[in-house]
Amino acid sequence: MFNSEFKTQGFFVTPPLLSEIELAQLSDHLAAIISNSATPKAGDRHLLGNMWCSQLAQVIGQHALLRDVLPAYYRAVQCSLFEKSVDNNWLVAWHQDLSIPVAEKVDHPALNAWSNKDGYWFVQAPVEVLEQLVAVRLHVDVCTEFDGALKLIPGSHQYGKLDTTQANILRASSGERLCAVERGAALVMRPLALHASSKASGHSRRRVLHFVFGPQDLPYGLHWHYAV
Repeated sequence: MFNSEFKTQGFFVTPPLLSEIELAQLSDHLAAIISNSATPKAGDRHLLGNMWCSQLAQVIGQHALLRDVLPAYYRAVQCSLFEKSVDNNWLVAWHQDLSIPVAEKVDHPALNAWSNKDGYWFVQAPVEVLEQLVAVRLHVDVCTEFDGALKLIPGSHQYGKLDTTQANILRASSGERLCAVERGAALVMRPLALHASSKASGHSRRRVLHFVFGPQDLPYGLHWHYAV
């Protein structure tokens, strides 16, 4: 349904994927996470270890609307929570998502920019790995230009890893698109697509579950931390 747009633009917005009942249940899970957090954070990157999150990942991965872009052999390998509001607000400059969460550090010349965040290893993956990944940003709340909606540069996923100069040239030639998303719907994107977001300017709440899906097997002796 969206396959052609996904190939050329690198992103698309779906209709709602979840019912209001499912969204209410999801809100309860997120409220528990936020209330149990010792220190408020802009995002939590490690939710797939929760049963409700791994079950939701399977629902999304098998959703009929995403069948063309999520092959049956793909697995959810990461889920992050990003909650933006007037009280917890930030902006994100133009960038690509280049790091992936893996089970352990591997010594290989193709792998670089290793980091350990909250006890999890992340590495900047080669382009051939990043090109296969699909991010599904499930919106728990409606998201408009006033709520810090994501902006993307159409077609920018086709050029591999880009430096600042290359990104600015693409932005000037291709323009940018702001992606407003309904409650329960998703913005589906390639991690290599250049994207950014502004601060929320209204008095709303923007909760997003950012799932990453990819093939179960990785090269260079790497293994995913999670593969649901």
